[in-house]
Amino acid sequence: MSKQVKQMILGDYKSRFEGTSDAVVVNMRGIEANSTNEIRQNLAKKEIRLTVVRNRLARQAFEGTDLAKLSGLLSGPSTLAYGAESVVEVAREIVALVKQFPDLELKGAILDGELYEGEDGVSRLSKFPTRDEAIAQDVTLILGPGRKLLGQIKGPISSVAGLVKAIADKLENGEEIKKAS
Repeated sequence: MSKQVKQMILGDYKSRFEGTSDAVVVNMRGIEANSTNEIRQNLAKKEIRLTVVRNRLARQAFEGTDLAKLSGLLSGPSTLAYGAESVVEVAREIVALVKQFPDLELKGAILDGELYEGEDGVSRLSKFPTRDEAIAQDVTLILGPGRKLLGQIKGPISSVAGLVKAIADKLENGEEIKKAS
């Protein structure tokens, strides 16, 4: 490959992965072309992109970026999966694909600068909550004690309100209310 072609590919990688800080690395060798197209189309619907990379050029393009830690995973056939809301969603989709396509090899992933190596790492990453799920969990944790406190305060007030209503009903019916001794 000529130096000019390598420079074009390097420039493409830099522009394509600019702003990308999280990704999953897989090996798609052994999967038929039609199946690969099907995988790409299904992932594209979920805004997940797949890019087959030339390892040496990708290492050069990733130098000084958040993806630099992936360099150790870039050997043999390598495809980067990235996009969606978070890399957790990407990992979930890729792990689900492994069940359908057992030849799909999970090499690793990176999230917030932390490297998750191998199939175990990607599987572990896929079990993390997404950003929206984490926010929902935090809101639940924050509001939980307030709800309990409100229930504790509301309980006795409802009892008093029930007694006042019972007294009001008796008085409306002309019944006499006796003093408790």
